[in-house]
Amino acid sequence: MSDRAHDKRVFIGGIGGGIGSALANRLSSEKWTVGGFGRPSEKWTAFREAHPDYDLHDAGAGDAGAVGAAVDAFAAAHGGLDAYVHAIDSVFLKPLHMLSDAEWAEVLAVNLGSAFIAARAAIQPMRRQKGGSLVFFSSVAAGAGIANHEAIAAAKGGIEGLTRSIAATYAPLGIRANAIAPGLVETPATTALTANEAARKVSERMHPLGRIGTPEEIASLAAWLVSGDSAWMTGQVLGMDGGMGALVARPRA
Repeated sequence: MSDRAHDKRVFIGGIGGGIGSALANRLSSEKWTVGGFGRPSEKWTAFREAHPDYDLHDAGAGDAGAVGAAVDAFAAAHGGLDAYVHAIDSVFLKPLHMLSDAEWAEVLAVNLGSAFIAARAAIQPMRRQKGGSLVFFSSVAAGAGIANHEAIAAAKGGIEGLTRSIAATYAPLGIRANAIAPGLVETPATTALTANEAARKVSERMHPLGRIGTPEEIASLAAWLVSGDSAWMTGQVLGMDGGMGALVARPRA
């Protein structure tokens, strides 16, 4: 067990990314025991060194053995697992006729396959303790047809189906599963869409509120979903997208 007085334990897949790190910072400030995994790299090494208070593990998202071992080690060290958040995805835009078999397979593996691997691992300690919360990330593109999003929309649609089925299967054990469907969020993964000023303005105009989101805004919703305040919510996909999924943006000059 940790020697710090914490009430809850969260493990975050992709904790070193924009949304994952924002969520870790928020929950740590709320006295959660925070852990997670990331793929070994120079960036990951720097993140580990900057956060010695997090229980961090090396694991590629597609490595079922490594992810399972990381989850098991965290749960054993801290006496259980109250929440798992899967903050791993990719941004890939290309029309169907230009998609290669390899690109299609990679988008599904990174987004949907990794969620399956991590969820299967996280559900084990939650089953033993008869309780827990899982949070996944879909996309506004899964519910609204957006040009050139065929691969990512299919993968994120799978995330939504996976979320609902997990919620149905494990509700009798007090385990909840929900998903967040963001619009464009400013993270290192979306730099290609936000660094160019012209492309950024197009993206901003696609959102009725006229701007893209921040990692902290998405993290605030994820933090609520793993908290006791959302204890009667499961099987839901919540849009946090500047209105993009539900509204027609008013034309802007």
